[in-house]
Amino acid sequence: MPFSYLDTPISIGEHIRKKRMELKLLQKDVAKICGVCEDSITNWEMNKSVPQVQFFPRIIKFLGYLPIEVDMTTLPGRLKAYRYFNGLSQKQMGKILSVDGATICSWELEEHQPHKEMLKKLDAMLATERSLNALNLIDGE
Repeated sequence: MPFSYLDTPISIGEHIRKKRMELKLLQKDVAKICGVCEDSITNWEMNKSVPQVQFFPRIIKFLGYLPIEVDMTTLPGRLKAYRYFNGLSQKQMGKILSVDGATICSWELEEHQPHKEMLKKLDAMLATERSLNALNLIDGE
C-alpha cells in the first residue's frame, strides 16, 4: 500500500495500519495490545473483516481516537460512541437499559426516539461523553 493511501485512512483496518506503521510496530505487537491474534490484525488491515465491538475499547486506546464518524451533537451519535468506547453490542446495551437490542438500533438509526424517562436515564449514562471530548478521543475533534 503506498504511503499516500494511509494519509487519509477510511476503514478501521486502515486506521490501525497507519498507526502501527507510524509506531513501527509489527502486527503481532498490535495484536497483543488489542487482545487478538495476529491474523485478526492482518484481516482488519486488509479489509477482509472488521473488529467486533468488544475489541473497540483497546483499538480506541491504541489509536488515541474513535475511528468511526459519529455526530456527538445527537443522541444517536453519543449512544453509538458510548457503545464503542465500552465495547458493547446493541444487545448488551439494551440489557443495561432494560430494552431490546433492536430498540437501541432504532434509536441509533433515528427511526424512533426514547420516551421521556428513558431520555433521563440515557443522559445520565452518556454524561461520560464529556470526558471523552476532553481527552480528544473523538475523531476529528
